[in-house]
Amino acid sequence: MALIVQKYGGTSVGDIERIKNVAQRVKTVYEQGHKIVVVLSAMAGVTNALINLAHQMSPQPDSRELDVLMATGEQQSIALFSMAAKDLGMHAHSLLGFQASIKTDNMFGRARITSVNTARIEDMLNRGVLVAVAGFQGLDTQGDVTTLGRGGSDTTAVALAAALKADLCEIYTDVEGVYTADPNMVAKARKLRQISYEEMLEMASLGAKVLDIRSVAMAAKFGVHVHVRSTFSDQEGTMVVPENIIDEKLTVRGVTYNKNDARIRISQVPDHPGTAYKLFAPVAEAGIVIDVIVQNISKEGYTDLTFTVPKTDFQRAMTILESQIIPMFKAGKLEGDTDIAKVSIVGIGMRNHSGVATKMFDVLARENINIQLISTSEIKISCVIDEKYTELAVRSLHEAFGLDKDNPPQAEA
Repeated sequence: MALIVQKYGGTSVGDIERIKNVAQRVKTVYEQGHKIVVVLSAMAGVTNALINLAHQMSPQPDSRELDVLMATGEQQSIALFSMAAKDLGMHAHSLLGFQASIKTDNMFGRARITSVNTARIEDMLNRGVLVAVAGFQGLDTQGDVTTLGRGGSDTTAVALAAALKADLCEIYTDVEGVYTADPNMVAKARKLRQISYEEMLEMASLGAKVLDIRSVAMAAKFGVHVHVRSTFSDQEGTMVVPENIIDEKLTVRGVTYNKNDARIRISQVPDHPGTAYKLFAPVAEAGIVIDVIVQNISKEGYTDLTFTVPKTDFQRAMTILESQIIPMFKAGKLEGDTDIAKVSIVGIGMRNHSGVATKMFDVLARENINIQLISTSEIKISCVIDEKYTELAVRSLHEAFGLDKDNPPQAEA
């Protein structure tokens, strides 16, 4: 008998029939005698509808009250699911985030889980109860309802799995697992049987939308084995596990892309100690995340700085730079471009193989795709390019690294 945490996303519980199908799927595992905790997201479209309601009421909804409103989406899901489960003969019981003792900090809209007291859930599981927990929400130290932000239900599931020392955490979604590339863009994309935490973290941060990055980080921290699979298929999905149990050490495991960034360039910035701090501090204080940074070689005491920010923060960043930074340094031209994309290759095998970057640059050059910025880590290489070349770049890299094959060739050593 195992203890299993299952999470079902919004598309999995998108309507009444789908919720009934989820209950039927859970019943199969329940009848095998396993202890099960089911974490549910809001029904597809409900969260956006609640946000729209809030903005109809107020142009700038109070963040605390917005979280109170947003949390009702998951409340609907767990109640409806528990009704369906009981009709199928299961002893089901629903719990909201605070009833499941999920504690968070007080950052409304993007709260982080700080602790989980599993006493109540464990007692229920020991009595044969199927526990349905609302994802995406918790309670802060002041007793206020908080939400975890987009993808927060993944984090709820992994946090519960870690706290309960579950044997497995299954994340059910509308895709069959983690692929070597976006299957909607690359027809020959191949489903991976395994992927390491580190690779999944990189892929999640670089645009892959299968798992929320916070849930992957938590799984890695506590050693939770995560199985990503489809609600609409019985096929095995992808296991996200520690690197030491990966049996297929690929040089490159996937190609990802992200069209959600913008590029900013400031010319003629004084090149002396403290400049970077003074330049980026006001941007950071505004809560804007800076990603790739490139500084040109100094010439006559001046340099150019180029960096990327989320596209949603582009205008705010430009305003801060124009009003504060340009006058402060008497800098030159401020330029911005929102028509960019970041294309990346990821793989733990890069640590032990040379020639990977050269091959990536050669592939893009042969397709006449200019590289604007480059960012690297031990297991990833990212290139910023014109957005219009995204699909061509992803397909070309996927083919060049043989990711459509069962045994992709290794890079030259």
